[in-house]
Amino acid sequence: MTDLEGMVAAITGGGSGIGAACARRLSAGGARVGILDLDPAGGPGLPLTTDVRDPASVDDAMRALAEAYGGVDILVNSAGISAVGTVEANDDAEWSRVLDVNVTGVARTSRAALPYLRRSRSPVIVNLSSIAATAGLVERALYCASKGAVHALTLAMAADLVGDGIRVCCVAPGTVDTPWVARLLARTDDPDAEKARLAARQPTGRLVTAEEVAAAVAYLVSPSSGATTGMSLAVDGGMSGLRLPSR
Repeated sequence: MTDLEGMVAAITGGGSGIGAACARRLSAGGARVGILDLDPAGGPGLPLTTDVRDPASVDDAMRALAEAYGGVDILVNSAGISAVGTVEANDDAEWSRVLDVNVTGVARTSRAALPYLRRSRSPVIVNLSSIAATAGLVERALYCASKGAVHALTLAMAADLVGDGIRVCCVAPGTVDTPWVARLLARTDDPDAEKARLAARQPTGRLVTAEEVAAAVAYLVSPSSGATTGMSLAVDGGMSGLRLPSR
């Protein structure tokens, strides 16, 4: 696992969950990693306290990473927040907050990284989407809308940047067993039963692990995936494509 040797990766949301798993996996592959997070201490890499809602914070972090390691080759947009409820449940302020992090945050960070990526020999952006981008999930209207936008943004960015040699893809996980999901479960009346229900809706019968998502990201950012752009890679236990008989 040394195919990323000499490459520099910026990972938003790299302090915990999927982002931290990506940081570990890319570091194991030889990359030097910058952790862009409100609390970057949990990720294995250069800690860069970053708020993806703040353009100056993002610009400063990207500049610091490039100065520390000589450039940026990989951007993983993993920062994201959840939202629960029907279209009636979240007010305008909540819509603005979630879309600012989950969608505009991706655009903001990508914009900050592009001057450095254009100097790279193997530049790539991987956005963290979700199965929620293409599957209607109960009481996830705002979250589904945000991840649908990430999916569309990925395709548009890939089309815009292919001429610059910059690849853009996204990974669409199913429900991942992370501290974030654990916090959502803790708000329910029966967390164990709700976790079992989430596991059962994936054909494999279990939640996805953060390490499995990180492995997909590592595949996409590798120079050996140089012909892969403008696509979404599902890591969802078969949820997006399989329809099994009722058990």
